[in-house]
Amino acid sequence: MSVARPNRIFAGAAVLAGSGAAAYGAPMSRTALVTGASSGIGRATAAALAARGFRVLGTSRTPESLAPGRRAAGVEYVALDLASADSIEALAGRLAEVDVLVNNAGESQSGPFEELPGDALRRLFQVNVLGPVRLAQLAVPGMRERGYGRVVMVGSMLASFPLAYRSSYVATKAALKGFSHGARHELSPYGVWFTTVEPGSINTGISERRTRYVADDSPHRRDFETMLAALDRNERAGVTAERVAATVVAAIEAARPKARYAVGSNAPLVFALRRLMPAALVEKATHRKHGLAR
Repeated sequence: MSVARPNRIFAGAAVLAGSGAAAYGAPMSRTALVTGASSGIGRATAAALAARGFRVLGTSRTPESLAPGRRAAGVEYVALDLASADSIEALAGRLAEVDVLVNNAGESQSGPFEELPGDALRRLFQVNVLGPVRLAQLAVPGMRERGYGRVVMVGSMLASFPLAYRSSYVATKAALKGFSHGARHELSPYGVWFTTVEPGSINTGISERRTRYVADDSPHRRDFETMLAALDRNERAGVTAERVAATVVAAIEAARPKARYAVGSNAPLVFALRRLMPAALVEKATHRKHGLAR
């Protein structure tokens, strides 16, 4: 049986019920879950969705300890530790009722390839890839049955512009994008759209929380420290979390969300040059921006 006709009926109803700010706007009955909603992009996205009429669930590893200033207005906080399979499965009931899932929480990791510890890599892939994928798996059946859903993976422009000493982080964001791109082809006929938002440099204080692995006597230490200093400098001059959140909201409210949205770091120009320039020149430019001669 074709699913296209029911989707069109639901879409028409959504336009009539929406806020009028955009086609497919948010009726009061829609529920969104945003991971990592206690700071940065997650907090800004949760606040923006709540302001647009969504019922918003925001996750934090320890919501009971959140100071009032870290809580976005109008957001209900729930516990989630992406490193714990039990914590993820505990949200199954909530996720069954979610219309919009924003997978934002994750870890930023840096280190020379040959020095990355195995346990750190396994944790990173659990937190940045396997955890978000499992959340989406738990949310999708309900979305599909209702004929509407949005899953936004918050990735990184580094997935398109790989950088030395960021291989593990780049790999997780590329994997997340791969899952998203594949899933959208399976689920868009049911009105469930996957999309990836790729921020460039963001001024959210993430540099202070980045995990770093480098040996004291590493032959890479000088270049590694040079890259990190440039990365921190670029992030201090980056776009705000609110600007990224606005892009996430635009993707959610689009009738047919694009596979990828990029924001910050002069994204429109940078991606245009990537299509026109030889790959070797793009790589050189990426590393030069981070103080590395390659």
